[in-house]
Amino acid sequence: MNPVNTDTIRPSGREALLDHEARLVYEWAVRHRRVEPADRARIARDLGLTEARCRRAVDLLAALCLLVRRPGAERDCYTTVGPEAAVARLTGQEEARLRLEEAELGRRQAALARLRAEPASLAPVYRSQGGGSDGSVRLLEDVHVLRSAAESVVGAAKEEVPAIRPGGGHPEKALAQSLPLDLELLARGVRLRSVYQHPTRFDPPTRSFAELVIAAGAEIRTRAEVSAQLVVVDRTTAFVPARPATGGALLVREPSLVAYFVRVFEHEWSQAVPYDTAPTAARTVSRDVPDVIAVLLAAGEKDDTTARRLGMSTRTCRRHIAELLARLGAQSRFQAGVPAEREGLTVPADVRADVTAPR
Repeated sequence: MNPVNTDTIRPSGREALLDHEARLVYEWAVRHRRVEPADRARIARDLGLTEARCRRAVDLLAALCLLVRRPGAERDCYTTVGPEAAVARLTGQEEARLRLEEAELGRRQAALARLRAEPASLAPVYRSQGGGSDGSVRLLEDVHVLRSAAESVVGAAKEEVPAIRPGGGHPEKALAQSLPLDLELLARGVRLRSVYQHPTRFDPPTRSFAELVIAAGAEIRTRAEVSAQLVVVDRTTAFVPARPATGGALLVREPSLVAYFVRVFEHEWSQAVPYDTAPTAARTVSRDVPDVIAVLLAAGEKDDTTARRLGMSTRTCRRHIAELLARLGAQSRFQAGVPAEREGLTVPADVRADVTAPR
């Protein structure tokens, strides 16, 4: 059998491969056990089609292996094939090709693992001869080194991975890359807690990712403003930002520093609200964001700085500022100072909570 090029018959979008005309022609062919060149005029007449439309339907059925050429017969003399047999003919070679590609991918992944392992095996020699630091704080100079180290350390987690992830929405590619590892960690019983910013609730890729990992057991909360990016693994290792231009980070194993970063996370976690996309959650975050904006305005922050700290666009931030001024009945930011202070908005939310909490 000649190979079938499925690329030539693959539909675009949600378009069906088999249209109504092709189905009618297949039904006619099954009833008459054949389709020959001399039959096309009859098929067109019986089904109310033009010969060109009939020819197109026959070609499509042949491409899908629902019609196959009779052995020894002239060209375009076909007999019908059942759908199950057609599927086997059509997909058999494609499945075999995919199996070969999977085997090749496995071979390349194994080679990559060996490539990583060989230089890494010299790390004890490097440290024993005084190379680098004592290992308690190590600079990962760019995003590629960081990604490799993070995959290794996080992938070996046994108990928990708390993380602070700033930004209003996370890149879809990065989310797709981290999803398998997160699901694997959750399946092993590792506790995953993350603090995001409020706008992630309204970013479709981040929201889809969050809902998937929450369903698998992860815990996610959000705040209007969070501290810098932070990942802690089993309370023994932390990753914190460094070298912003190259996307590098510090890998920290010094116990006192790691303990400090754990306290930073726990503070952020205690001030955050559970992740939800329901209307009640939207109302909660819509009250929280203006309060933080009031604090930042009182501190004299510019619009673009405020927007960056809140993980939103400058345009969205300015809309929130306008709504805050209208709520306070102020015509300018200067005029907003007195009513904002009177309402206690210029005091950070976590401080207000501490002051008003019952003793």
